[in-house]
Amino acid sequence: MRHNYNYTRRKLYLPEYGRHIHEMVDSLLLIEDRAERTRQAKAVIAVMGNLNPLLRDTADFTHKLWDHLFIMSDFQLDVDSPYPLPSREELQPVPRRLKYPQSHIPYKHYGKYVGKILKSLIDCDNSQGVAETVDNIARYMRAKSYEYNLEHPNNEVIIKDIKRLSDYSINIDEQALNNIRSDYKQHLAAHPQRNKGKQVQAKGKNRTTQQQKNRQKNTNRHTNTHNTSR
Repeated sequence: MRHNYNYTRRKLYLPEYGRHIHEMVDSLLLIEDRAERTRQAKAVIAVMGNLNPLLRDTADFTHKLWDHLFIMSDFQLDVDSPYPLPSREELQPVPRRLKYPQSHIPYKHYGKYVGKILKSLIDCDNSQGVAETVDNIARYMRAKSYEYNLEHPNNEVIIKDIKRLSDYSINIDEQALNNIRSDYKQHLAAHPQRNKGKQVQAKGKNRTTQQQKNRQKNTNRHTNTHNTSR
């Protein structure tokens, strides 16, 4: 017995119409008479329209059905269509290929814009503005280096990286940069956790004390009830 699995069958170009409609379209390709083939194609179009009766009143509904008929035949059906024959390029346009930038980032933890900013300062005539910008960039680089390596870098490393990123074309004040400190603040999570543990411990003690009080109260109530009954 031969099993007819779906993966061995023809490709469904429009799965929403089902396999039976695709088989009807395949049968149209076997008809040799062009007039008879056109007549049968119109019958298949009517069946396709019955699958979505609510869309019959929409504009260009019949035109869409004929386009779908040619798509399901893989554009091999030759019939007298009331509409212009579509082409594969019109109905299945190829998307335009996007060009992705292939720029090299020498220090990825600094990002790609740090080097661009430093190179833009080469032609700047305002020496004071250049010095302030370099100082801000140095602090930014120091903070990013800490985020990446989890340790504060040496200022000499930051100075060397600035020189390399600027192609050694910027006059920088190394003495001023050696005195910079990072504005990056560490989050001290040890103390809140310790306090949180103390709070949980205090809540546990209060709960135990309250349970003991309730137990003592129930015991006294039971004792008073027993004495009264006597």
